[in-house]
Amino acid sequence: MSDKRSPLPRWALLALLLAGIIAISFSSIFIRWSHAPSSVMAMYRLFFTALLMGPFVWKSKPDLKALAPADWGLMAVSGLFLALHFLFWMESLAFTSVASSTIILALEPILILAGAYWLFRERTTRKAVLGLAVAILGAALIGWGDIGISGKALTGDLLSLAGTAAVALHLLAGQRLASRVPSLFYSFFIFCVAGVAFLVYNLARGIDLGGYPAREWGIFLLLAIVPTVFGHVLFNWLLQYVNAVTVSMSVLGEPVGATVLAYLLLDEKLTLTQAGAGGVIIWGVWYFMRHNQVRYAGEEAASPGKRKKAAAGPSVTG
Repeated sequence: MSDKRSPLPRWALLALLLAGIIAISFSSIFIRWSHAPSSVMAMYRLFFTALLMGPFVWKSKPDLKALAPADWGLMAVSGLFLALHFLFWMESLAFTSVASSTIILALEPILILAGAYWLFRERTTRKAVLGLAVAILGAALIGWGDIGISGKALTGDLLSLAGTAAVALHLLAGQRLASRVPSLFYSFFIFCVAGVAFLVYNLARGIDLGGYPAREWGIFLLLAIVPTVFGHVLFNWLLQYVNAVTVSMSVLGEPVGATVLAYLLLDEKLTLTQAGAGGVIIWGVWYFMRHNQVRYAGEEAASPGKRKKAAAGPSVTG
């Protein structure tokens, strides 16, 4: 638990955490229900979320005077990587199963470590590397199993992997701003940047922005409210009272929840290979997160009270 005293009892906080996991698990279901292009779904999801957040950002009156031009540029880059994440991951669901797509998405902490090593020379423990290797093996098993289903499914797996890499870069960019930019404003700004990026993308490709039936607009709104507001925004609030490791472990809950919902609502069956490989990935990521202690070249592992995470806060995947 965090040092800040919660207005709610512990059981209520854990119940909210579970509710958040269920909420983000609905993201892939809503995407499958929609017949609109992925880029249109993503654009309206981001714009609607920004509209919902706008009054709260205005009320908070963030102090932005200390931000340098480089900070604004880095926030814009973070927003563009977020747009790429949504583009690749949402499109993956048109090719592969909900189970495969969301299980691959759980590799996010692994890719963050890879990016942190490449960009910042951050290192970790041997046990964490073991977890990384196991998770990568699980991802390879997912791909191998989906090759047996169709080449189309493998394309979806690769799109999901590309989306996971994009969100890892988005979070690494955000890490450099965490101490200078208010989190609420940061989320609002990157949602706006990503939404505008999709607007330009859709206009450039001649994709219709309107003319969709009421059912589609309802799905766009649900994507903004359920997995984003009641998922990721809720996780950000919980970070005040629940430690970041507990909240970050939600990345392992999404593929489980999404797979169950896909079975119940989409009649999507889980293959034996998917179940086994999914279990391998989830165990590998769990083991990695349990033993990951970031240190720099020439340094010993940080003490428990000084551990640094590759990226703070929960992700916006799903």
